[in-house]
Amino acid sequence: MMITSPHNQKLKEIRKLRQRRRWRERAGLFVAEGEDLLRSADASGWIAIERYVAAGSGLSGVEVEPSLLASASGLSSGTRALAVYEERWAPAPVGPLCVYLHGVHDPGNVGAVLRSAQAFGASSVALGPGTADPYSPKAVRASMGAVFAVPLARAEVRDLPGTKIALVPGAGEPLDVLWRSGHVYVNPSAKVLTLVVGSERDGLPETVVADADVVAHIPIATDSLNAAMAATIALYELSRRMAPE
Repeated sequence: MMITSPHNQKLKEIRKLRQRRRWRERAGLFVAEGEDLLRSADASGWIAIERYVAAGSGLSGVEVEPSLLASASGLSSGTRALAVYEERWAPAPVGPLCVYLHGVHDPGNVGAVLRSAQAFGASSVALGPGTADPYSPKAVRASMGAVFAVPLARAEVRDLPGTKIALVPGAGEPLDVLWRSGHVYVNPSAKVLTLVVGSERDGLPETVVADADVVAHIPIATDSLNAAMAATIALYELSRRMAPE
C-alpha cells in the first residue's frame, strides 16, 4: 500500500531520526538517503529495517507519494529512496591501522574521515568525547558509503590499539621522518598504529597528547588543515609505510 498521508507515523519517525541525535541514540537507528548510499549498504551486507521509495520510480521498497518522500528527506532536491538501518558499534577499535577522532565536532569531517579510512585500508575508526555522530545525515552522506564498510567504535585513548601517533600542528617530528628516525618501528608491536586526530580549532587536549606514544605533524606552509584533510594525508603516509614489502 502506498503512503499518501503527510501524517504517516513512519515518515514522522524518519524526520526525527534525521534531526535528533538523541532520538537516533535512543532508537539505535539512522537514515541513509539516495540510491548510491543504499547500494553501498547492500554491497556491504547491511539489511534495511525499512526502505521507502518514490512511487513510480521503479525501485524496490514501500512506495511513498513523491512529494511526501521529499518532505521527509534532508536533501534539498529530495530523494527517490531512503532506508532506515540499525547502528553498528564494534566492542573496541582494532588495528593494524586505526583512526581516533577526539573532539571533531563537524559531522562532515567525520564522514570524510570515514571515506578516507576506507580508501586507505584502515581497520577501524574510533570516536572519542566531543566527536560528532557518525550516523548523522551529514556524516553518512559525506562518508559516501564508507559508514557501511568501516567498523566504528566508541573509545577513550587508553583503549586504542598499538602505537598512538598524535597529530599536532608544528609539534614533534614531520610524519615522514618517524620512519627514518626509527621511532615507530622500534618493536614488532609497533606494527599496529593508531592515528590520533583532533579538531581544527582546538586541536588535541594536552592530556590526550600526553597519552600518545609519538607526536608528529604534517609540514605545511599555513597554520593548520581541517581534521578530514589532515587525517587523509596522514592515512596515506601511514598506509604506504605499513604496506607489505
